[in-house]
Amino acid sequence: MQLFDVYSLYPIEPVRACGSYVYTADGTEYLDLYGGHAVISIGHAHPHYVGAIAGQAARLGFYSNSVENSLQQRLADLLGELSGYDDYSLFLCNSGAEANENAIKLASFANGRRKLLAVGKAFHGRTSGAVAATDNPAIQSPFNRTDAVDFVALNDIEAAREALETRQYCAMIVEGIQGVAGIRMPDDDYLRALRRLTEETGTVLILDEIQSGYGRTGKFFAHQYAGIRPDIITCAKGIANGFPMGAVLISPAFEARKGMLGTTFGGNHLACAAAIAVLEVMRDEKLVENAAATGSYLLSQLQSIEGAHNVRGRGLMIGFDVEQPASEFRRSLLFDHHIFTGGAGMNTVRLLPALGLTVEQADHFLSHLKKMFDNE
Repeated sequence: MQLFDVYSLYPIEPVRACGSYVYTADGTEYLDLYGGHAVISIGHAHPHYVGAIAGQAARLGFYSNSVENSLQQRLADLLGELSGYDDYSLFLCNSGAEANENAIKLASFANGRRKLLAVGKAFHGRTSGAVAATDNPAIQSPFNRTDAVDFVALNDIEAAREALETRQYCAMIVEGIQGVAGIRMPDDDYLRALRRLTEETGTVLILDEIQSGYGRTGKFFAHQYAGIRPDIITCAKGIANGFPMGAVLISPAFEARKGMLGTTFGGNHLACAAAIAVLEVMRDEKLVENAAATGSYLLSQLQSIEGAHNVRGRGLMIGFDVEQPASEFRRSLLFDHHIFTGGAGMNTVRLLPALGLTVEQADHFLSHLKKMFDNE
């Protein structure tokens, strides 16, 4: 049997990793500034994380959600403490797409409305409802296309106001920072205005923090820069440092009913052990603070490099544009300089490293970046 060919693959196979580095079988070292698409939050093979998973696997790897699992409550308590959302409820699932599916469903249950308002160039996942809320016809099959989702442009508050005042939407969903679209940031005033408008119109405000959450931007969630509290927050990516997991944080205004939401694998013992270890490392090693400090340094240095255009981002979620196709630029960084980066669109390079990235590692990248621009 052959694999279904859906990805363009680099001819490189990492076989082991440590911190912010990955290694191939021949021992070649690569600086990882992509983190497996913002997934590696605390670094590869962190010993506390490895120990937590191994220890839990040796005790009990899985049982269904038909029995009590105290690890889920431990995770909820720690997440509430570190995020500032200790009064919210937690629903655990398997991925970001599943988190968004359940968030939308919960909003529709709450107010009885069937339509959703989303943002242009959004990416919310690859399951049916999440695809419908994603502004990309390339991934929407005929089955996914629906008149139940409308789109408005990012940061166009008047368009959002006009739509929301019809009071036909169960929810508005917006990313803390649009990652797949190329590090496009909602203005803080825009998010504040959305919060007011959704409250006035009885619309649930969903913040998709799947890529921008979990400390990546220098705050636990990117929307916290705007000082707002959404009704629902969705998480995944860095939540378990590579173990498949997603989560929905739910305002106390929502009433839980048996059978409303459900999952087989969500919140299983191994996933919870991984996610608890992530939060413990984030807390003990002050990784959110490091993301803010190192990210600020990296942003300022990038802004002074000729050839890196339109530098933007927060914390360690950074994008910049290059004049040549980003795919060619990233390939040169990878093969000539042994540095992994991400891309978005034709010309954007995305940086999504582990939250423990050091200034020395940032300087290593910057020096190689300057060499690339000098040689153009």
